[in-house]
Amino acid sequence: MQVLGIVIVFSVVVFSMVIHELMHGLASYWLGDDTAKLQGRLSLNPLKHIDPVMTLLVPVLLYMAGGPIFGGAKPVPINTNKIKYGDYGLALVALAGPLSNLVLAFISFGILTGLGADGGLLALILSLMVQVNLGFMIFNLLPIPPLDGSRIIYAIAPEFVQSVMRKIEPYGIVVVFLLISTFSTVFAGYMQAAQTIIIEIFMGIFRV
Repeated sequence: MQVLGIVIVFSVVVFSMVIHELMHGLASYWLGDDTAKLQGRLSLNPLKHIDPVMTLLVPVLLYMAGGPIFGGAKPVPINTNKIKYGDYGLALVALAGPLSNLVLAFISFGILTGLGADGGLLALILSLMVQVNLGFMIFNLLPIPPLDGSRIIYAIAPEFVQSVMRKIEPYGIVVVFLLISTFSTVFAGYMQAAQTIIIEIFMGIFRV
């Protein structure tokens, strides 16, 4: 069952991340930037989006460890000079990815609710769809460069905050992992609490 679980997690993670990155690319294209399109990133081909560590290794290891599942993919290339509406346009592009994960989690939860207690393997897949997509959404909305949440902060933060974030951005992933490893208990609690709140909202909508 452990091997089957890893295969399912692998499949769910890849599918969820492809949709996440595709929505980033589509949002940037709609807002005037064709860079992702020209580089072939407006695609459902997983090979265009997979990052071996963040898309595959990290989520699978977290699943095996029983922790909250999160991760990322190869960032969609964006020419900020082409995006309409400046920082607000970039914030919309950033928000498109996490929102797609929220929608996938919501749809999966709705189908799972309709299946009831006898869903079998499909119920397991849908349950992981909810868990993985909420994990990706919550993680990527952290306001730490280069995660999606930082782009939203750029749009509303004063210039001195933006300046600090620009300096952090080249080392952002290292900073993220240092924070997670240093405050692992706090981070896990934050992830779990956020997922619980969202699932309770889903339950209220579907009247579970």
